[in-house]
Amino acid sequence: MYRLSNKGERVREMFDSIAPRYDFLNRLLSLGVDQRWRRFAVRQIRCAADGRVLDVATGTGDVALAIAASTPETVNISGIDFSSQMVALGQEKVKNSPYPDRITLQVAPCEAIPFESDSFDSATIAFGIRNVVDRLRGLKEMHRVLKPEGRVVILEFSNPRSKVFKSLYNFYFLKVLPVIGGLFSKFSAYRYLPDSVLEFPPQEEFKRIMAQAGFRNIVHHDLTFGIATVYVGEK
Repeated sequence: MYRLSNKGERVREMFDSIAPRYDFLNRLLSLGVDQRWRRFAVRQIRCAADGRVLDVATGTGDVALAIAASTPETVNISGIDFSSQMVALGQEKVKNSPYPDRITLQVAPCEAIPFESDSFDSATIAFGIRNVVDRLRGLKEMHRVLKPEGRVVILEFSNPRSKVFKSLYNFYFLKVLPVIGGLFSKFSAYRYLPDSVLEFPPQEEFKRIMAQAGFRNIVHHDLTFGIATVYVGEK
């Protein structure tokens, strides 16, 4: 059984603690743009009519639900997340959605995906890869469970390239976001989130890590002036 590092355990506990307000604050702090980013990412998946899609770091199931809404009813979606509190909330959302028979969620880390090799047509991870402590191992696990020619789609925050926009973005992200997050949830968590984004590697460097994990034909799409990036690769 895979054991999280001390840092991984701290991050997991943080997400457990903010789970009840997570969806609300995502909408508030991104002004709803995060939903548009997720829809764009979901459009990049490749899946057979009777295929399977894996959503890693599924959180409360937003991406899993978006995949179900945009694929045939014969497609099955599995979601995993290392936060039991996030998964519990996601399971409730799935239960009350039109897709309870198509989506299953369970607790598991990205570094130890509990599925057989060559199982999925596509795998997604939205705003989660930067929280994976052993990032290369997590990417290799996603590569392992994909079928040959399968596709990985990764949505993550990034740093804008425009100096003017970057200065405005950093002010909001570093000064405003933690204060608003702290009013409704846990200040330290919303201090961690921008710090983790600033620590995340630039697009070209992250694409090299994806290639090291075995992916090929890797491309990226910058969204909303480079605030977020979607990476797409194939097995």
